[in-house]
Amino acid sequence: MELDFNAFDESLNDYEQIYLSLLEKTLKHLSLNFDPYISVTIVNNDYIHEINRTYRHKDAPTDVISFAFLDDNPDRDALFHSGKMVVLGEIYISSDKAKEQAVAYGHSLERELKFLFVHGLLHLLGYDHMKEEDEKVMFRLQDEILA
Repeated sequence: MELDFNAFDESLNDYEQIYLSLLEKTLKHLSLNFDPYISVTIVNNDYIHEINRTYRHKDAPTDVISFAFLDDNPDRDALFHSGKMVVLGEIYISSDKAKEQAVAYGHSLERELKFLFVHGLLHLLGYDHMKEEDEKVMFRLQDEILA
């Protein structure tokens, strides 16, 4: 299991270990058997705004963006049970948005940063929330993993 972790704000470097633990917990919760490689970068609003504009054509900062490398791979499910190393993709989290949302939702920054990582990770694993029924599944999983 490998997490390529970077944070623009050095005070957030402790999240590398927290995210590794959440990654392990997520794989166990979903009964997946592979060796994941993920890149996670905690950025500011300006940086994620540029990513959002460039790749999603949305001219605003967002809280988390995931780039799943296996979305179109027909062997994705088999890879998740292969026991082999699998490069899942990249997650970018805005610490600025996380701070704003923690205040808005009345919980800690730590809880918000954990939520955003798990949300991004589930996207890398093929989950989405475009349809109401998919959203229910994904959000239930997030709650279970973060419990």
